[in-house]
Amino acid sequence: MNHLQLGTTGPRVSALGLGCMGMSGMYGPADRSESIATIHAALDAGINLLDTGDFYGSGHNEALIGEALKGTKRDAAVISVKFGALRDPAGGWVGYDARPAAVKNFLTYSMQRLGVDYIDIYRPARLDPNVPIEETVGAIAEMVKAGYVRHVGLSEVGAETIRRAAAVHPIADLQIEYSLISRGIEGDILATCRELGIGVTAYGVLSRGLISGHWQAKQDLAGNDFRAHSPRFQGENAERNLQLVEALRRIAEAKGVSVAQIAIAWVAAQGADIVPLVGARRRDRLTEALGALDVVLTPDDLSAIEYAVPKGAAAGDRYAAAQMAHLDSEVRHG
Repeated sequence: MNHLQLGTTGPRVSALGLGCMGMSGMYGPADRSESIATIHAALDAGINLLDTGDFYGSGHNEALIGEALKGTKRDAAVISVKFGALRDPAGGWVGYDARPAAVKNFLTYSMQRLGVDYIDIYRPARLDPNVPIEETVGAIAEMVKAGYVRHVGLSEVGAETIRRAAAVHPIADLQIEYSLISRGIEGDILATCRELGIGVTAYGVLSRGLISGHWQAKQDLAGNDFRAHSPRFQGENAERNLQLVEALRRIAEAKGVSVAQIAIAWVAAQGADIVPLVGARRRDRLTEALGALDVVLTPDDLSAIEYAVPKGAAAGDRYAAAQMAHLDSEVRHG
């Protein structure tokens, strides 16, 4: 497993990270024992970056990771935690809270559930519209000084917010959706990260399974499955997006690799400062994702992929309208 430094100030992480959200019901039912076995398999394969959020399963995901890491040396894992999203008992989303007092409160509970005495990378999940980013980052910086956090990260924010945050404390990485069909990062956001020496951890590299090569139209989805409400998975949008997948499949088959592997490899090929996060919930999917690390894309391959899935080709937004409104990364300033 190759390792790289996340940004100029961040930790050394594996070239592929494991996103654990799907292990806590966000994509329908998940098997607890298989989830833990998948985390163990990832660690055994050399993956050290584990990504979670304190609101994934309302704490379930952190407790699951904590269980999986029992008996493991603390420094074997680089744990990245998002915080700030608020939920009600029915699982609904009721806003964001990134006030300094909330930052410290959320952090305390995260460390307890994870069974650790520090978090490697701590980041607000979204920009709280009621709290200046300087105050949120300042509170995390206090926790860095106190030894409870090692690095400050950001998630789904735009270039202006990145600059304001970086003026308060060095930022290790920006976590943001990036895939062949989600390319909003290209331009100001990626350029700003590179100017400031901030790494990128890319989630949704398979667009939540849509471009994995395994997704089929008209699949039955549980009501709590994110994809049941995602515009890209609905009706004609899904059909158009799956046509892109078939075009990608032809390129993958010509190289003797899977669609998922070529999609992951494409993200990795966009720069040594970008670490793809794969949301494998099962060991077989993890094994497939690990195979992407061996895929070498030539300039001709990249041109063919661009032709098959051009920028902006996806049908439908990546979130429903209400959630899109919370994405500072999608706001066009000026």
